[in-house]
Amino acid sequence: MKQYKRIFTIVIDSMGIGGAIDAADFHDEGADTLGHIDEVMESFTIPNLKKLGLSNLHPLTKVAYEPSPIGYYARMQEAAVSKDTMSGHWEMMGLHITTPFQTFTETGFPQDLIKALEERCGHKVIGNKAASGTEILDELAEEEIATGNMIVYTSADSVLQICGNEETFGLEELYRCCEIARELTMRDEWKVGRVIARPYIGKKKGEFKRTANRHDYALKPYDRTALDFLRDKGYDVISVGKIKDIFDGEGISEAYKSKSSVHGMEQTIELMDQDFTGLCFVNLVDFDALWGHRRNPIGYGKELEAFDEKLGVVLSKLKEDDLLIITADHGTDPTYRGSDHTREMVPFLAYSPSMKGSGLLPQTDTFAVIGATICDNFECEMPKLGHSLLPLLR
Repeated sequence: MKQYKRIFTIVIDSMGIGGAIDAADFHDEGADTLGHIDEVMESFTIPNLKKLGLSNLHPLTKVAYEPSPIGYYARMQEAAVSKDTMSGHWEMMGLHITTPFQTFTETGFPQDLIKALEERCGHKVIGNKAASGTEILDELAEEEIATGNMIVYTSADSVLQICGNEETFGLEELYRCCEIARELTMRDEWKVGRVIARPYIGKKKGEFKRTANRHDYALKPYDRTALDFLRDKGYDVISVGKIKDIFDGEGISEAYKSKSSVHGMEQTIELMDQDFTGLCFVNLVDFDALWGHRRNPIGYGKELEAFDEKLGVVLSKLKEDDLLIITADHGTDPTYRGSDHTREMVPFLAYSPSMKGSGLLPQTDTFAVIGATICDNFECEMPKLGHSLLPLLR
């Protein structure tokens, strides 16, 4: 008999809580996304995350210890040998990434790949380097608009990103070129985790703005995940934000794209009024894309405060047989050097109105406890990685 009818799993993309056991292996000693945001904020108001035990899990200077938390909380160490979005999410659902995805941060993409991309797409490639999405537009978008050239760039992640102006390049043409790039980067020596279409609007430097029509072309998971096991048994698997893209649609029964993290929470709140049985899996990407990578701790902190307001609505709408899980997929410390993700522990926060207990759970050695807990609840096939925390959530 399943304990919960609906499980809402919300990923605050990049909200690490410092202290990864292997941080030194990634040259991330001292990185602490949440802690350093707390330090630089003049005030930091997150009462609902506090109620769930976040400030007990990670002591903060501006958010007090919660003497009576309403839920359970734990620190989770990532097992994967990488610290990117795909490895974090795939691990949550039971996959263990033992070989890092290919990155081209230092060198840009090989000329053989660029030549093949130009020939197949019919556009000259400009850029071909690691850059921030806003900076590359200020540098090259006017040229792209004037010439029809194609901006290609990467980041610290395993990604190939292509920018296209929605008015001059066109969305369909951008998507076509990204599909070609995805096909080309299936070769082992060029294989990246994701190809990302980055549409934008505007006509001159200072006015360019990326739109919500982004589309990710991810690798398919190399094995079946908790999402597949849920679908196999007829349960709903609803994705909000970029979850569908991360899993290339595998195991997803219904998907909603979000315009922002606030919009993603609004969509989640609307879904709480629907009668479904299964999982609602949510990714809130703005924390990472807008604030973490751009190294803006104040913006990150204010986004967390906005999230916390919406979280209050979520908590008020939870039913007795609902379970809420809040977590993250990696860190992106906005005060740290560079602009890369940071190897950190992430939080596991769990709450249901039916819970009788609360408090600290043992630290886990993998994010896969999330998928295992969900599958255990719905009496599905269990993922190969991770163990269920369901017996502790009482």
